[in-house]
Amino acid sequence: MENLHKLIDIFGKKVVEVSTAFGEIAMLISQIFYWISKGLIDVKNTVQLMVEMGVRSFPVIALTSVFTGMVLALQTADSSSSIFNEPLYIGTVVGYSLVKELGPVLTAIVVSGRVGAAIAAELGTMKVTEQLDALYTLGTNPVRYLAVPRFIACMLMVPLLTVLANVIGILGGLFVTVYQYHVPSSVYWSDILDYMKTDSLFHGLIKSLFFAAIIVTVSCYKGFNCEGGAEGVGKATTSAVMISMVSILISDYFLSAILVAFNIG
Repeated sequence: MENLHKLIDIFGKKVVEVSTAFGEIAMLISQIFYWISKGLIDVKNTVQLMVEMGVRSFPVIALTSVFTGMVLALQTADSSSSIFNEPLYIGTVVGYSLVKELGPVLTAIVVSGRVGAAIAAELGTMKVTEQLDALYTLGTNPVRYLAVPRFIACMLMVPLLTVLANVIGILGGLFVTVYQYHVPSSVYWSDILDYMKTDSLFHGLIKSLFFAAIIVTVSCYKGFNCEGGAEGVGKATTSAVMISMVSILISDYFLSAILVAFNIG
């Protein structure tokens, strides 16, 4: 009986902690949108962050996307050859897989590992070194000065990176299709253009917007609530990346289900 009470006590504390975290995240989001609605945006800082998040993340995303497209083409051609005795619908499978699912998810995963970790580490370091308190003392709101530019930059760059990832992945699939399986490029492109709809692109872009919001919100929250010196910064950074990745994968299903229910994609 005593063990049961301990389990209930532990479970109750975890529920309170999670509920408190969700409430604080909701307050953080409301503050971000409040400052955006006021038009008080640090444009210069936002542009610098867009370069950091977008341009410097592009090489990793490009490398990930091109090999994802290549392996999709390889597996599709091999499977269709064993079933139909010739490679069929490679472009269709590669295009749909990348645009609706793998492009947004892989881009978000890479961004969460690179950008999300950087945001949590930067803000966490500022928190433990009392730089956030100094901003308050100087009359500057940390959410407006630090979170808003990061939020805007991430919301703009992740969809753009997703589009680039889709294009590069499709080109990677084209390379394998043409040079390894000797399928004419016109067949590959017709498989994509004949079957894919514009809604499929919007399907992936809408998901990428939600993924971007998850990454930047979780990372900012973990940074602002960091405690415990250098060790605490490390824990906050690791926690931000892990929570972002898990949240992306979980929300992916529910977003897909909602979008399909509304005939988007």
